[in-house]
Amino acid sequence: MVKHAWSPVGYALLSTLLFGISTPLSKILVGDISPVLLVAFLYLGTALGMFLLGKVLKSRHNPLSGEAGIRVYDIPWLLLAILAGGVIAPILLMSSLAVTPAATASLLLNFEGVATMIIAFAVFHESVGRRIWVALGIITLASLLLSWEPNAAFGFSVGAVGILLACILWGIDNNATRNISGKDPFAIVTIKGLFAGSMALILAIPGHGSLPGLPLVLAAMLLGFLCYGVSMVLFIRALRDLGAARTGAYYSTAPFIGAALSFLIFGEYPDLRLTIAFGMMLAGALVLTTERHQHQHHHAPIEHEHLHQHPEEHHMHGHDGATGDHAHPHLHEPLDHDHPHSPDLHHRHER
Repeated sequence: MVKHAWSPVGYALLSTLLFGISTPLSKILVGDISPVLLVAFLYLGTALGMFLLGKVLKSRHNPLSGEAGIRVYDIPWLLLAILAGGVIAPILLMSSLAVTPAATASLLLNFEGVATMIIAFAVFHESVGRRIWVALGIITLASLLLSWEPNAAFGFSVGAVGILLACILWGIDNNATRNISGKDPFAIVTIKGLFAGSMALILAIPGHGSLPGLPLVLAAMLLGFLCYGVSMVLFIRALRDLGAARTGAYYSTAPFIGAALSFLIFGEYPDLRLTIAFGMMLAGALVLTTERHQHQHHHAPIEHEHLHQHPEEHHMHGHDGATGDHAHPHLHEPLDHDHPHSPDLHHRHER
């Protein structure tokens, strides 16, 4: 794969920062616009912004010009990501934000990393070490602590449960996107934003009639472009090299950013339960981000398409006319070796 100035961890952390500030900023808007309409404009802003930004960047003949395009066999994964993470999950989140303090909601979003790891391990057989499972347990306990509401039906607040369900759906989205992460991230995010935003708009209009004012619409679209669009492109670049479980691990730090901003914006000073949960989730995130993985492993023959250059460890093949960063279908021969690695495009062997 192509090595640039930004490392996969850098992509993951910057993506995390942008997404982390989206929850408290969305709560500012959700009082003046319905949750479904807000989701619609967030994703339409994502689609428009990333389409234009992609065109500008690619016109300058940088490595983005060589990204692999989306093929027919990628469409099922893209549709699953759109429905789970682009439509249902955001509507659940925005509806839950209306009845949940912003700081609590931000911390509950830590469960997205947990859900992503469980699905990556159980469904896609990604290697997940003991350190990750320990962290998963800590974050799960903290999420349950934040969700507990003795006076509510069944002991859990409706808003908290809605946010946890949204996290599970985003876990599905992350793993579906992992399977197409070798393709053009600007195209993936633009298509996802367009379809998710359009579907949410269709759902919203019958029940809400007139649209909100232009300033509110533009604010929502700008927020979507920065905190959803740019964040998702960076997230896909991280998925490409780190896999779903480990990228989800770095994403577990996003709620701390959101919670801190919530304290500043809304004056939601933490009580004892929030303080304990904050400490537990911070400990869990630190355990997650210090995980290392190395072992003797076998690469089975695989044919795929993604941005790469020659020569590098997994791309020793050569052909006429290809220089610098480029994408084309290529075959990897069987290989056995031992080195530190993560479940990137070339190390998705089963655990």
